Order: sequence, then C-alpha cells, then structure tokens
Amino acid sequence: MESFMHLMTAFESILTNPISLIFVTIGVTAGIILGSLPGLTATMGCALLIPFTFSLPPIQGLVMLMGIFSGGIYGGSISGILIRTPGTPAAAATLLDGHPLSQKGEAGKAIGIATIASFVGGTVGALIMSFLSPQIAKFGLRFGPPEFFALAIFGLSMIVSISGKSILKGFISAIFGLLIATIGFDPLSGVPRFHFGNPNLLGGVEFIPALIGLFGFAQVFRNVEKMEIIPHVKSKVGKILPGRKETLKLLPTMVKSGAMGTFIGSVPGLGCDVAAFVAYGEAKRTSKTPEEFGKGSLVGIAAPEAANNGGTGGAMIPMLTLGIPGDAVTAVLLGALTIHGLQPGPLLFRDHIDIVFPIFAGMILCQLALLVIGLSGAKLFAKLINIDRKILTPVIFLLCIMGSYAMRFSFFDVGLALIVGIIAYFMEYGGFTVSPILLALILGPMAEQNMRRSLMLSHGDPLIFVTRPIAAVFLVLTVFITITSYRKMKQLNAKEKALMAEADADESLSE
Repeated sequence: MESFMHLMTAFESILTNPISLIFVTIGVTAGIILGSLPGLTATMGCALLIPFTFSLPPIQGLVMLMGIFSGGIYGGSISGILIRTPGTPAAAATLLDGHPLSQKGEAGKAIGIATIASFVGGTVGALIMSFLSPQIAKFGLRFGPPEFFALAIFGLSMIVSISGKSILKGFISAIFGLLIATIGFDPLSGVPRFHFGNPNLLGGVEFIPALIGLFGFAQVFRNVEKMEIIPHVKSKVGKILPGRKETLKLLPTMVKSGAMGTFIGSVPGLGCDVAAFVAYGEAKRTSKTPEEFGKGSLVGIAAPEAANNGGTGGAMIPMLTLGIPGDAVTAVLLGALTIHGLQPGPLLFRDHIDIVFPIFAGMILCQLALLVIGLSGAKLFAKLINIDRKILTPVIFLLCIMGSYAMRFSFFDVGLALIVGIIAYFMEYGGFTVSPILLALILGPMAEQNMRRSLMLSHGDPLIFVTRPIAAVFLVLTVFITITSYRKMKQLNAKEKALMAEADADESLSE
C-alpha cells in the first residue's frame, strides 16, 4: 500500500509538470526512430543522448533516457516488419511473423499489433518493476554459473519451435551459429581461437553485423533476384488496429509474454532479445494453430513484442536495487544515474525515494507515449512498404552498410555482414532457416562460459547442474519443452503432408 501511495504521488508530480511530459515524448520518439534504423540500437541512442541530460534535473533526464530505451526496443520491430531487417536484436523474433503479414498487404495491422503488444508488455514490466523490484532482484541474485548455463540451454531449446519444417536442418543451423560464437579469444583462458590469422576476429564475430547480414543483406539479395518476378504488394494502411475480439483474444498472450519478459530481463546478462525468442517459442508450443506461425500469425507478433518490452522493466530491476545492469542499455543508464549523483542499490530506495518512484512512474508513462506515438504514426510507417522495390532495395542496402559500420566504424564489419548475408541467402535456398543461428549467437557464449565455470567450481563433477534446484528446474523444463515441441512439429508436418496429398488427389480427379 505504501508503494502504491508513493507511485501515485510520483504520477502527480510528473503529470503536473509539462516539461517532464515533453521529455518523455522526445525520448520515446527518438527511441523509435533510432530503433527502426538497422544497427542503431537503443544502447547507442542512450549513449549518444546522455550528454544532453547533464544540465537537466535528474528525473527529466532519466525519463527521457527510459523513453529512448522503450521506444528503441519497439522501433526495431518496424523495420523488421516492413523490410525483414530488425532495427534491434530484440525485434529479430517479431519479423518471423510480422514480415509475412506485411507481404500479404497488412503491414499497418502488423505494426498496430506490435504497438499494442509493446504497450501491454511494457506496462506489465513497469508495474512489476514498481511493486516487486526487491523480491525479483533477490531471486536473480541467486543465479550462479550453473543456473545461467541451465537458463541458456532452456533458451536454446526454443530452436525446435523456430526450425521451420525440418528440425534437423534447424539444429544444423544452430550448430553453425555455435561454431561462429567460438571465434575469438577464449573467454576464460584468453587463448585465440579460430580467428584464421585475422586480428579483426580476435574479439569474435560482432553481433550487430551478423544480425544485419542474416536478415538484411540476405533479404536484399532475395529482393534483387525476384525484383522482376514478384508483383509489388500494396500495403493496406486503412486498418491499423485489430478488432475488439482479436485484441481480447491476444491479450492473455501479451500479459503472459510480458511477465515472462520481465522475469528473463531481471536476470543480469540475458536481455530483451532472449526474452523475445523464449516467448515466441512458448507461444508456438502452446498454440492450437502452430501451423500459422511463420506465415503471419498475430500471436507470433504479439508474444515476442510483449516479451521484449516487458524485458525493459525487468532489466531495470537489478540495476536499481543492486547496482547490477541487466543488459547493455541499463549499463548506460547506470552511468547516467551516477553522473546525476545517484548510487544505484539498496541505499537508493532508502535515501532517494523521491527519485525512485518518479522513475517507476516515468517508465509507465513511456509506455502510454509509445502507444499514442506508435499508433498515430503506424500509417506513415506502413506506407514505406508502398515504395517501389527498385528504390527500396538500394535504400535497405545502404542502411545495412551504415548499420554494420556504425557499431565500431569498421569496414571489416561491413564485409563480415556481407559474407554472413551471402551464406544466409544460400542456406535458405537449401531449406535451412537462419533464426537458430541468431539464437545460438546470443546464447552460445553464455552457455559455454557458464558450463566451464560450473565445472571448475565442482572440480569437473557434472552433477552440479542437477544438485542446484534452480538449474535442475530449468533443465527439466528444457527436456519437457523440447519433447512437446518436437511432437507438435511432427504432428504439424504430418498434417501438412496429408493436406497436400488431399489437394493433389482433388486436382487429379478434376482433370
């Protein structure tokens, strides 16, 4: 009850100060723009705009940065839906169904659902952050190397759900991604591995260029190949919002995924991208119509978008309560708090309660601003798909070059993204989906490092993974979800084969 009263007081102080609301709006708008440009992540946006907060009061500066955080995570879905190039890693799961829906001429609807899901998931995350921060942070603090390893394996089990028609080819793609993740210095011994004598690879394959190559350059090559073959599809921008029944039907998925994203985001080192893939896999596993996933499923858009925006609130929890950043963006926000003379941790709640709850209230207001700005601009965003493919493809190509260059200002990263794009282009020709590669790049290093740390702690005894309760629970869940997802995929493939055989029979009868 006391937390509720503090929150209401914080809302009153922000809402009665128009300048604070202006900074919320500026932050969310800037975040959406930066997030929608491939390679320009929310982390970069916060880092670039921190200097502009130096002269501002702490609350106004912090709510603007949180607006960039929330808007950036959502903005990544826009380019993912429209041009199959996620603006941020967190949007990589959204494009699996968002882009197919836009290709059907319903880009506006896809963006509308993504916006509502982002609002619901972000609000769930902000509310959980406001009322359960200390409790969730204490749970996250109990995670050691065995728990992180089990959680990474749990995330990798989602490969079954995103493997497409062939689970075997999905696993081959994942193994390829895990091999790429081993390039560079060994994280524990510091010994160089698989760098082929190239010093640019000593730090490993950079994630953003790999992401842009997998989904950006590969899409450019496909567009060039089919430019004169596939007729141009006009996006239907008239209908942005789904119907009331559709929205209510999606609401449980949004709330559930938002809560999942908050929990995953509250564990330091994971983040919104892991949350999105886990929520997508869980939504597909529990769906009554899994065959619709990958073809423009509304649930396939709502689940990852709610999860990655729920993860924004979750990532703030350990940063505020323990001084441990949940991901790269909250590491930047940690620096912003320090610059403003605030030390995150338990003492922050005791000594600066007048700052803590306005931060919570500001995070909730950022979700409202995201909903308004996202829906009001959805028609404008969706109209981008109407641009002639001969014009749009070179623009995507230039954005891919800029995005892969912008992280380290390195032309090597541009070349790396091109090579990855070529590989992804030919892999998809062979029926290999590239999403498992991305998931392996995210979770592979975490799994390897924490497995080796765990075995060092136990002197080589693998029983450490089953004698620690939290790790054991995640491993049991991994086995359960893998088996159920495998069975569901087999049933789905059998059903599709039966339908194709029935269609062939009908065609032969008609002849």
